[in-house]
Amino acid sequence: MTLEIYPNIYLLEIPLPNNPLRALNSYIVKSYEKNLIIDTGFNRIECEKALMKGLKDLNISFGSTYLFVTHLHSDHSGLAGALNRMGIKIYTGKTDGNMVNQMGTEKYWRRFDEFKMLFDLEKDNISFNDHPGYKYSPKKPIEFTPLNEGDILTIGNYNFEVVFIPGHTPGHLGLYEREHKLFFCGDHILDSITPNISFWGFDEDILGIYFNSLNKVYNYDIDFVFPSHRNIIKNHKKRIDELLDHHSKRLDEIKGIIKNDKLSVRDIASKMHWDLKYDNWETFPSPQKWFASGEAMSHLEHLVYTGEVEKSMENGILYYKSKY
Repeated sequence: MTLEIYPNIYLLEIPLPNNPLRALNSYIVKSYEKNLIIDTGFNRIECEKALMKGLKDLNISFGSTYLFVTHLHSDHSGLAGALNRMGIKIYTGKTDGNMVNQMGTEKYWRRFDEFKMLFDLEKDNISFNDHPGYKYSPKKPIEFTPLNEGDILTIGNYNFEVVFIPGHTPGHLGLYEREHKLFFCGDHILDSITPNISFWGFDEDILGIYFNSLNKVYNYDIDFVFPSHRNIIKNHKKRIDELLDHHSKRLDEIKGIIKNDKLSVRDIASKMHWDLKYDNWETFPSPQKWFASGEAMSHLEHLVYTGEVEKSMENGILYYKSKY
């Protein structure tokens, strides 16, 4: 279904079959001269059919249309290659754009074997083969035009300013329309669910970076936040406060779990609370174990950065324990 949510701005729900996210909010900004698509859905036939139908319903001409990819995840970038081959120009950030192209290689995914050992996920005998990023990302490199903080995309009466909001991914971008007080935020701020903040490497505190990005957007003058999943947000400050509180409680939960025990990432994640329909860790599907362990890891590394938790390595497995 394609719904006009603001003058010449349309919301197109792209189904994400068999995925807890259920659907992607793809946005289409239409004008007489050119059009803008924001995010695409997975690289799978169900998503492509829904996107193509929505574009057809709006009489979108590919020759005068651009695609803006907020970040690298395959539910956002999956069809970028297909649209690129149809003649649509692709905009995204340099960091995440490069990673999208790496996701089509086995080398990129082999690092998940390293994470599997580090996180202690060997216990669960999982692999990356059923990870949605592996299955539904673009399979060939895409030609993209990199965008930077402060760049402007003008579509009709709208002037969209590029905003760098890393955290959910290392190079996540948003689009801010100051005059109309609109913000397209990708997965930076979500309502009714919380963005997954995962682990991307030891060289930076990605959770701390995410907090900084939330605070950066907090004082923006915004009437409507258009997120990539679930509900349009009308009070972004309230929702940011809720997200910060959520992560504060998550950090306290983890400190409680490792207060007296030195545990692996996998064992910590298995003891954390998750708002999922599964009864226990053993019944989590493989992708959910990856996501849960990655989120546990980002919080653990943040606690290491703040000096509240210490880590050690034994037989290739990371262990964490509270200092207090």
